[in-house]
Order: sequence, then C-alpha cells, then structure tokens
Amino acid sequence: MSAVIFIPARYASSRYPGKPLVALKGATGDSKPLIQRSWEAACQVKGADAVYILTDDNRIAEAARGFGADVLMTSDKARNGTERCAEGVAQLDRVPDCVVNLQGDAPLTPPWFVEALIGAMQSPEVNMATPVLKCDHETLSNFVSDRHAGRVGGTTTVMRADGTALYFSKEVLPYVGNLETPPEVWHHVGVYAYRPSALTAYMGWPEGPIERAEGLEQLRFLENGMDVTCVPVDARGRVFWELNNPVDVTRIEGVLAKEGIA
Repeated sequence: MSAVIFIPARYASSRYPGKPLVALKGATGDSKPLIQRSWEAACQVKGADAVYILTDDNRIAEAARGFGADVLMTSDKARNGTERCAEGVAQLDRVPDCVVNLQGDAPLTPPWFVEALIGAMQSPEVNMATPVLKCDHETLSNFVSDRHAGRVGGTTTVMRADGTALYFSKEVLPYVGNLETPPEVWHHVGVYAYRPSALTAYMGWPEGPIERAEGLEQLRFLENGMDVTCVPVDARGRVFWELNNPVDVTRIEGVLAKEGIA
C-alpha cells in the first residue's frame, strides 16, 4: 500500500494564532518550531513514501523549507486539515492508496501510532481510521482540570462494540465524576488515515451542525453515515499531548526532556 503523510498547518488559529511557529525546547535545551517537531515525528514513520507540509501561509512555508521539508501550498478556503489534505492530493503526480493527516500540533505522536493506522487501512472495508489511546491518570487529570478552567484540551471518543466511533467531543466523555474511580476514557489522537475516495466524498458534504458546534472535522464523516474506524494504540509509557493552548508548551517540553528528544 502506498501512503503519503500530510501535515496541515495554518497560521490564523482562532485559539492560538501563529501556533505552528511556536518554539519548543527539547532535551538539549535547543528550540525548534512546533511544525518542525511534528515533521520530524512524521519522518520516523515506517511505510510512508513521502511527507509534505500543507499550508496557505508563506511564513510557515518558508520556515518548513528552511529545515528541509517538502511543502505544498493550499488555498485559504480550506476550513480544516481534512479539506487541506484533499487539496494536497490533487497536487500529487500519483494518487496514493492511503493519505495520512498528521496534525501539526501533535509533535509527540509516536511513529507506531501512524504505522498502526496504515496497517488498519490494509482492510478494504475501512475508508477512514484514527488512533485512540486509553487515558492514563495523568492525561485524564489534565483533561478534567482544563475543562474546569474553561480551556479546551484534548478530544475524547466513545465507540461501538465493533470499534467504530459513536462520537467525538472536546468534552470529557463519558462523564468523569470521580478521578479516584474514573470510567474508561479514550483520548482521540489527532491523526487520520483516509482513502482518497473518502476525501472526495468529504469535500462534497457541507459542514454539519455537530461538526460546527464541536469544531471537530471528523464529525462530518459521522454526520453523513461514513464509519470512522478507531484503532487502539499503546503509548508504551510515553505521555501523549497536543499543543492546543499556551499552557501546553510546558507540558510538551516536559515530555521532550523526559524522552530525551533533542
């Protein structure tokens, strides 16, 4: 199976403008922009034929080319990363079997998460897949404290028995009443794998009310009846965290230091 990784990045984030260029210190004390750290994570994935950064912003494109990344310029009309990936596919000389969307704010994404997705896409009945990670106590505590403080942290998902998604939310689902004896909560990891036909279908659907309310692009698939296959992954001791708010910089830098990531 041929697979291409796209890293969508935009400058004009409503919650955190300029986020892709935010500097993150690694274990050696050296700083690299968020988009570079996400690109370096993508380059470690086995089974990917190419990695591209997709952006409509010249500042991001210039920075990306500066550290050696391939860049595809997309339009400013793309409302989310999935739409940006559809635009990216249209620019490729050869359409791959599988397109991976590795969001630019997830530099701690382990390569085996993406490899598990590419593996899941080998099944012909899977049109789209995304990894999910059972929350450990630290991650769940961060989710709950963020919501209590009025911040939007990570995304959670609830699934059917067959592993397809029932719903995704920026709320902590199911309800956590007690952190001492919490329910099983699954953290949705911000990576997607699609068949090109699924991206084509996505572009033909309007943004739905649930997608608009949650601000989660993958809900458009559910609103239009396409299954999203959730692929459970193992963090292998690594704390996974996305950069959604300025407070997350310290959290991510702490993990980079702990893992010895330069």
